[in-house]
Amino acid sequence: MTIRNARTGGQILIDQLVAQGVERVTCVPGESYLAALDALHDSPIDVMICRAEGGAAMMAEAYGKLTGQPGICFVTRGPGATNASHGVHIAMQDSTPMILFVGQVDTGMREREAFQELDYKAVFGTMAKWAVEIDRPDRIPELVARAFRVALQGRPGPVVISLPENMLTETAAVADAPRVEPAVSWPAPADLDRLGTMLASAKAPLVILGGSGWTAEAAKGIARFAERFDLPVATSFRRASLIDADHSHYAGDLGIGPSPGLKARITGADVILLIGGRMSEMPSSSYTLLDIPVPSQKLIHVHPGSDELGRVYQPTLAIQATPVAFAAAVETLKPAAAPAWKGEAAKAHKDYLEWTETARELPGAFQYGKVVTWLRDRLPNDAIVCNGAGNYAGWLHRHHRFHSFASQLAPTSGSMGYGVPAAVLAKRQYPDRVVVAFAGDGCFLMNGQEFATAVQYDAALIVIVVDNAQYGTIRMHQERDYPGRVVGTQLKNPDFAMYAKAFGGHGERVERTEDFAPAFERALASGKPSILHCFIDARAMSVGKDFVPQEKAR
Repeated sequence: MTIRNARTGGQILIDQLVAQGVERVTCVPGESYLAALDALHDSPIDVMICRAEGGAAMMAEAYGKLTGQPGICFVTRGPGATNASHGVHIAMQDSTPMILFVGQVDTGMREREAFQELDYKAVFGTMAKWAVEIDRPDRIPELVARAFRVALQGRPGPVVISLPENMLTETAAVADAPRVEPAVSWPAPADLDRLGTMLASAKAPLVILGGSGWTAEAAKGIARFAERFDLPVATSFRRASLIDADHSHYAGDLGIGPSPGLKARITGADVILLIGGRMSEMPSSSYTLLDIPVPSQKLIHVHPGSDELGRVYQPTLAIQATPVAFAAAVETLKPAAAPAWKGEAAKAHKDYLEWTETARELPGAFQYGKVVTWLRDRLPNDAIVCNGAGNYAGWLHRHHRFHSFASQLAPTSGSMGYGVPAAVLAKRQYPDRVVVAFAGDGCFLMNGQEFATAVQYDAALIVIVVDNAQYGTIRMHQERDYPGRVVGTQLKNPDFAMYAKAFGGHGERVERTEDFAPAFERALASGKPSILHCFIDARAMSVGKDFVPQEKAR
């Protein structure tokens, strides 16, 4: 490596990001990392200015989901770091590569509880794969390169790097680190042989796709593998875009409230091939679908992280491999004879189509389910659909059908406020694709300020705000467990259409089902970031059934 002339720590840092191929960063500016901001001025990296650190971090996490490369976010110390922790937590639970750079106090002031000082190793130690503080500029290339490896290798996840203010202004003559090519774990030939043997003796196998580290080609490769073996394929919670919903072998997704038919297929399976996922609380229906520690089904678990293999479920066969490597390795694997379960994949797909086809009738003039099914047919196959958390997402997960790889951006961690910032980043990254964000009224206002970011960058996303004037998920549980004792869940909302217009976007109120389609077409034609403020009856709390508020029923 060639030693370069002396540069400030800020210049060295940004040069490392360029060397690692970073094209875009999100940030909320802060005086604690001004030297790094100054270095960004002359770099080729696009800088997205956000309105709150939580939104900036969620955008970086969404970038990691979309591209497979670490999303990069810069925030200032103290409150900036704690605000950004939302995005770090999502990246950890969703296994998303991400690097958060956080400003820090001068090293000479450490341990005095100086202005906005935090111990980032302690704060993020259980939330990130690695947290480190760089206190010498000559170590920046070493530690940044390591951060990219940690974020990408094994189970992907977030890294937090603390940047003391004086370290960014001090100078050093040091060489840049080469671009990181993460190590890839491949299945052993013996593992593939055993996989083939287990499938050959199976009576009712099922494939479940999940996790991260996929590519479009790997997803197609697994679809071809499923076709050769006539295997039904399910997807994990909020990973539905890992296979085309129209694929003849798709059996549906394991979200909150999965179809009874799919649950029955899992409990009745004798072999389950879990690729990339962890079968954590949500996709496992609160750890009830597979026995712990030893499932009654023979479990073949494929995962890039050795720590995840046997962490919860003891598999019959553990294969440490990335989804990309596993998909490539099974390309030549073929069944020895016609499988005993032949035709089950087609039945599973038929069940999926019947379960998702028609939305039930809801109370009120706005039929949210019918709107989702209309969008299912209207949106192009490569549209990117985003959402945060809340009961409103249940209709989307059940009735929308994803067709393109990485077209679903949603937090498996269940973090509210995710949909809007994720959609802003997606539209910035792919300006020619239609990007739609769904948000409940409570969910939207947790990061609705990032609509201003969309306007600033002409990111013409469409936000569908589903307003039932309450924190609907919590109200549903409240009505179930403490009927008639409503507290802490009622909301009085602004006019979100006027909110959109105030920022310079397009906004419309939608109170009836028949008004939605023309409003959506006008929003699309406006070429502006848009909000469609949709009003749903408060009784329509769940995609499955209505809840009658007890104080109104008396």
